[in-house]
Amino acid sequence: MSNGMVDVTVHIDETLDSLLRGQIADKLRMIRGIASASIRDKTPHLMVVEFDPEQLCTRDILDAVTRNGVRAELIGL
Repeated sequence: MSNGMVDVTVHIDETLDSLLRGQIADKLRMIRGIASASIRDKTPHLMVVEFDPEQLCTRDILDAVTRNGVRAELIGL
């Protein structure tokens, strides 16, 4: 990974239980180029993903989230 890590926030439309939120975050962390993915209990609709933009783009992250059967969109772009 490069030293130029960036963050993106993903808004998940559905209300997911903590187990499913954790499973989605775990799947994202397994993707090459993603350093971290977290969803806090206080903000269960928001996932912050730290990633290397030299290895993948924000659309790749959004696609990875929606492949889990949830509706989501990127925030702050």
